[in-house]
Amino acid sequence: MEGGQSAGVYSLPPSRFYGEDILFCVDVDAESRTEMKLSGPKGRPITRLDSIKQALLLFVNAKLSINPDHRFAFAVLGQSVSWLRKEFSNDVDSAMAAVRGLAAANSSYGVADITQLFRIAAHEAKKSRMQGRLFRVMLIYCRSSVRPQHLWPVSQKVFTMDVIYLHDKPSSENCPQKVYDALVDALEHVSEYEGYIFESGQGLSRVLFRQMCILLSHPQQRCVQDDLDIPKSLTRKSTPPIDAIPTDDSISVSSQLIISCC
Repeated sequence: MEGGQSAGVYSLPPSRFYGEDILFCVDVDAESRTEMKLSGPKGRPITRLDSIKQALLLFVNAKLSINPDHRFAFAVLGQSVSWLRKEFSNDVDSAMAAVRGLAAANSSYGVADITQLFRIAAHEAKKSRMQGRLFRVMLIYCRSSVRPQHLWPVSQKVFTMDVIYLHDKPSSENCPQKVYDALVDALEHVSEYEGYIFESGQGLSRVLFRQMCILLSHPQQRCVQDDLDIPKSLTRKSTPPIDAIPTDDSISVSSQLIISCC
């Protein structure tokens, strides 16, 4: 205290931690049949959709371990968006059944209109909000040359959106950078809280799993994506320079100093 005045006290205003209703929207274009780099048991090829299914179940189980009040529903993206499992549920068996129902198309759709996704999300978000819950959309997109399209008023931001983008490496036949930019624009256009977007052209399932683990973060508790410093890279510990390695003489002198000081 100075001059009879008490120092200011910092306090964090209490806020309610909302349970989430999460709508997964999975791109089932023919490009979701693209094989990943590593094969499965007995050399069986693993496709993007196979890895997505594993990642979804990883997410659902982990999210429910954090808070069993979270709920999930599923939709698919072809030319437009349609429901796969409309009822939001925290039942793992229900989620597994929905994931098993995901199937990739045999040919490319050519168009990816996500207006219906935003329409569904806005409608469901209002119902979630009336129940004191938070609504989030997670779009998993797989097309390397088809940019998603939408017609949605910028003033409506009633849900949060995350995106994972799996794509081929850039070539003369595709331009994943333009697709990525369109996905960023869509996310910023609709997201209420901080939405995250991750991409990978490496074809590695472990990268997808790592990204899904980051998306476990609750939208109300996120930093901006530019400030993310996870996951930490595991670097090999470097060997100290020769001058820094203690010799027998230096160890002996150090011991003598300790003894004499005692």
